[in-house]
Amino acid sequence: MARFRYRLQNILNIKEKLETQARQQFADAKRRLDEEEEKLRLLREKKLALEEEARRLLTGTLDFHEIDNNQLSRIFCDQQIAAQEEAVARAVRNLDLAREALEESVKERKIHEKLREKAFEEFLQEENRAESKVIDELTTYTYGQKKKN
Repeated sequence: MARFRYRLQNILNIKEKLETQARQQFADAKRRLDEEEEKLRLLREKKLALEEEARRLLTGTLDFHEIDNNQLSRIFCDQQIAAQEEAVARAVRNLDLAREALEESVKERKIHEKLREKAFEEFLQEENRAESKVIDELTTYTYGQKKKN
């Protein structure tokens, strides 16, 4: 029996490597998104703590310097939150792009695997035809030998 050789195996190997790279890029983008969301969560917790401190400062003896510092801190925290929300939005867009690239590379790899399977099926059919031909020739030869004798 002959050995099956897929003539586009190199391309299939490249597609598999590209898919692996796309998976890695997707995982990196997901990790970056998680990190940005965690930073945003911490900033929001910090803002809540500043608001709680502001309430505390307004209930006791009024220290205008402390109240002013707290207000400036809250304004700065709001700016950080807005910037971090933009960073999260960018990370989401990057994740979507990485997901699309991964889906495309998976699709391309599957196409080449289907082509390989189809080529293998054709190879098996050709082998079966060749085997049947050899068997027919042997049967004809054997029958012809019996007729001679």
